[in-house]
Amino acid sequence: MGPWNDPLYDTTRDLILRTAQEIGIDPNIAGRLAVPDRAIVVSIPLRRDDGTVEVYTGYRVQHNDTRGPCKGGIRYHPHVNLGEVTALATLMTFKCAVVGVPLGGAKGGISIDPSGLSRAELQRLTRRYTTEIINFIGPGKDIPAPDMGTNPQVMAWIMDTFSQTHGYAMPGVVTGKPIELGGSQGRLQATGRGLVYTVVDAAKHLGLELKGATAAIQGMGNVGYWAARRLDYRGTKIVAASDVTGAVYNPKGINLKKAYVYMQENGGIAGFPGAEAMDPTELLTLDVDIVIPAALGGVIDAKVAKKLRCKILAEGANGPVTSDGDAVLRKRQDEIFVIPDLLANAGGVTVSYFEWVQGTQNFFWSATEVNKRLESIMVTAFKKILKVHVDENLDMRTAAMAVGMRRVSEAMLLRGLFP
Repeated sequence: MGPWNDPLYDTTRDLILRTAQEIGIDPNIAGRLAVPDRAIVVSIPLRRDDGTVEVYTGYRVQHNDTRGPCKGGIRYHPHVNLGEVTALATLMTFKCAVVGVPLGGAKGGISIDPSGLSRAELQRLTRRYTTEIINFIGPGKDIPAPDMGTNPQVMAWIMDTFSQTHGYAMPGVVTGKPIELGGSQGRLQATGRGLVYTVVDAAKHLGLELKGATAAIQGMGNVGYWAARRLDYRGTKIVAASDVTGAVYNPKGINLKKAYVYMQENGGIAGFPGAEAMDPTELLTLDVDIVIPAALGGVIDAKVAKKLRCKILAEGANGPVTSDGDAVLRKRQDEIFVIPDLLANAGGVTVSYFEWVQGTQNFFWSATEVNKRLESIMVTAFKKILKVHVDENLDMRTAAMAVGMRRVSEAMLLRGLFP
């Protein structure tokens, strides 16, 4: 649709319109929620270390700020485009609403492969991108965070660039910062930890004992790894794992601590001696209790959805299921319990919200406090969505979207349309 043309955006828009129709949301509100408030496209000239200058394209999309300042990550990846960023910003609006965080949705990124940059080049790229969007971000406007291809160091450079233009330190402009610059305890593990809180509740609902259960993780990045660690802690065997380098399988369970050391030393999990190599395309359809897609979006289409054999599908990635894949999963909801991305990976934005609050108050919490508050929010959100799922006979994805859309639409109706 128009400038937002992208498969993930099409899937997200379809979900909005379908949910609005199913739960009777005002069509005027639904139409407004299908497009972002504003989108910024910027050119980013980068002087490479050899003296040449290359120009990259960057984006920042703010979907809806009715419930509070916009919030969302910045990703550096070759496939970043306006449609994808718009879809992710849109999902973030409803994700914040689902967990009751008073923020709106945003997303940003640069179409680039950061692995080909030196540290100095990465810093120059980040600082120039920040100056290009600097009038659109801020603690009360839009608060970026790390995403694919970015990290706490990138957030530190954004914070410093923003602060230099204002003449004093403004740590509240970003979250996901290093602890030394006002970052929050528990932020690094938050998305994976929050996902496991929802898996625990789903297992209780299904009568599944996590101790001795099996799981497969697609994407052993920050989200997938920490989700695997927390499941392993509860006695679940991680029998398969993958990343961009390949996939491995061990029916007795992968030793995650050894796998982590191996990945740090070798740049990926492929070749890990504690497991055998497997075809990455077969990981999602393994006969395991829990499957966690925690890599890129759009990996579960109708063909893959028909082959899934898990009991719980916990979506660590944003938009891992396509529209046709979702149609299949709705028909199979008695076989596969879906924890949609709006809920499953909301732990990251929840603790980002905690970091923002701590930064504005200059009063910081312990890791125990952060994790306790995160668990409370995730459990409450799960129970709310499960109740809608059962009481209104909606699949879990639609139930989650219903909760988020109702909260956003109510706020929009109360504020009215200006002018």
